[in-house]
Amino acid sequence: MDRISYQIYEMLHLAFAPARALTDATLQFLKSPFHPLANTTLARNLSASAELFERMTRRYGKPVFGLHTTAIGGEDVPISEEYVWARPFCRLLRFKREFSGAAPQQSKLLIIAPMSGHYATLLRGTVEAFLPSHDVYVTDWTDARAVPMSDGHFDLDDYIDYLTEIMTHLSKLNDGAPLHTLGVCQASVPLICAIASMEAKDDPHVPESMVLMGGPIDPRVNPTMVNRLAQERGIGWFKQHCIHTVPFPNPGMGRKVYPGFLQLSGFMAMNIERHVSAHFEMFNHLVEGDGDSAEKHRDFYDEYLAVMDLTAEFYLQTVEEVFVKHAIPLGLYRHRGGMIDLHAIRRTAIFTVEGEKDDISGVGQTYAAQELCAKIPRERRLHYVQEGVGHYGVFNGSRFRQEIAPRIHDFFGAMEKVPAAAK
Repeated sequence: MDRISYQIYEMLHLAFAPARALTDATLQFLKSPFHPLANTTLARNLSASAELFERMTRRYGKPVFGLHTTAIGGEDVPISEEYVWARPFCRLLRFKREFSGAAPQQSKLLIIAPMSGHYATLLRGTVEAFLPSHDVYVTDWTDARAVPMSDGHFDLDDYIDYLTEIMTHLSKLNDGAPLHTLGVCQASVPLICAIASMEAKDDPHVPESMVLMGGPIDPRVNPTMVNRLAQERGIGWFKQHCIHTVPFPNPGMGRKVYPGFLQLSGFMAMNIERHVSAHFEMFNHLVEGDGDSAEKHRDFYDEYLAVMDLTAEFYLQTVEEVFVKHAIPLGLYRHRGGMIDLHAIRRTAIFTVEGEKDDISGVGQTYAAQELCAKIPRERRLHYVQEGVGHYGVFNGSRFRQEIAPRIHDFFGAMEKVPAAAK
């Protein structure tokens, strides 16, 4: 039945193709400056309806970061993107700054994007905030339906392995610059587990610091609707209702996944009134000729509606270990046969960031890492709760740029100045 469900979705998408093509042609015709009725109320209503229909029935592809320059020392420095590490389910993207002269000595920053349905471009604002001060890298996760079965599987253990490999790769670069890490939302869990695993082995490549932002380190604290759902339904329900098979003609045909279209329906259902209202507002902006407001709506939903499939094994293991068993805070999670003990972390500094109105990871769930990482010296620990922001506002938006990012920047600098003996 799961295979048929995904096929039905694909068939419906294809079935709407002729209607979308006709709608697009109609839209171009109505907006043409040569159309005698282009600026009439009737034409604007028809074109607004056509655009909304096309946008609501299309499949949104992977967005681009579109970060071409950054301002450093009062000058615009060009940015180019390059991949510096790759595995089947992830590529490490570097935002290389093309300095005209000698590059300044700056630390490296690894931003770990969550593998929770959206692409890494959701962190565009996070990346942009640190481009002037750091050599920035981000994990660019691959849509599971685009990965052939021959490339193997990917679960939470593999995610931790990937991060360990990436941190080792970056720390070995011959520039001698410190490495800082920043995990957003779900990515906080594999990040802290990877560092705990490295610390337990006395790995010399552990990063200087980790910033955990809105992450479910201990979902038992101040549980949200998402946390309660996992507890009430159990892993069996998720296996039965959320797992589907990628159909032909996708490269990942035959792979078991949690599809992006199901994730998107869940995202939308959580705030359906707001999304309906936003589309009505866009319709009115288009009719009124308010191009700026309509463009802001397009930009947001181009990102929000672009989703990717997750491998079934990763999704189910994350739900079971993190949200049902609470294995991380209870010290019960085993990675490759070894227990993940957060008490092993002693050298890597920690900064936890939460949003006052976060309805995905409740206040206190990320702070729990502070208590679990008890061997980190107090002078290398920091916690901050941002007033007035929800989950998205923790890593993006004006409050992030003005309040959170400067604190993270200062934290990085302060940790680099701590004497080695104290680490």
